[in-house]
Amino acid sequence: MAPAVDSSSSVTRGGAAALAGLRVLAGLLWLYNVAWKQPPDFGESSGSGLYGYTSGAVDYPVFPPYSWVVEQVVLPNFTAFGWMVLVVETGLAVLLLTGTQVRLAALVGVGQSLAIGLSVAQTPGEWPWAYWMMIGIHVVLLFTPSGRVAAVDSVRAEAADGRGPAAARRVLLGWGVLIAVSGVVALVLAANDDPLTSTGSQLGGPDLSVSLGSYNVLGAALLVVVAALMLAASRGQRAAALAAAVVAGLAAVSLWVQLSRTDVWLGGSNTSAAFFCCAAVVSVATAGQLSQQSTVEGATRHGAA
Repeated sequence: MAPAVDSSSSVTRGGAAALAGLRVLAGLLWLYNVAWKQPPDFGESSGSGLYGYTSGAVDYPVFPPYSWVVEQVVLPNFTAFGWMVLVVETGLAVLLLTGTQVRLAALVGVGQSLAIGLSVAQTPGEWPWAYWMMIGIHVVLLFTPSGRVAAVDSVRAEAADGRGPAAARRVLLGWGVLIAVSGVVALVLAANDDPLTSTGSQLGGPDLSVSLGSYNVLGAALLVVVAALMLAASRGQRAAALAAAVVAGLAAVSLWVQLSRTDVWLGGSNTSAAFFCCAAVVSVATAGQLSQQSTVEGATRHGAA
């Protein structure tokens, strides 16, 4: 899909920044809530977790045809469904937070929010308006330039006007600083724990339902390494961007593989894996523009000689 920038629209810079804030808020919602989608069975054996919420569509139906699909198709194949939900919601968190393919993410977000609402809106203790607001937020993101500020979509748009390298460096710098601060804070929080504990210190406020994941000392140190590579990339080093993508990607994969076991090397969660994925996506998406910058600078030096 086209970048969600709409530079010709009447939305002011301040309005675009506010829309970007709404996009990030939606991304944080998905980021926090991937943590409890726990493989390998996603709560099926205990009747809790994702399985418990999904079965609410049958126990407290909102729309009978949807309840029938859940009972006859989803619940008998729940492990596959659980992985699909984890992948979709991780993708939503990553794409919205990084501002990558925002309109596609918003469209998927509308569908996922609707599916959740149809599953639990009538469950005792739930507030149906929460799901209607989730749908509304994603509709707003779908039709507005929420990717104009602090977003990979803005890099794609500026690349069309020949300003891609500068935009790429700005996004890398912003994310590099964010991940560096996160890594340092995580190191401080985990300093007195076992460096390889499987349940690291949480980076965020669980009581407020906001989190960037949990990390032990090794996981926090890896965040710092990724941040250092991204900051180097923000100075035009394409190799550093690619290295950051590889390190962050491997960290995310290791978490997903180990979360179904007892030992998690990085002390993290699905939220931690998604946060590493954000770093990987930003690094990959901007590396191409840094390559173009190197080509232009090389040609300029050659011409001057």
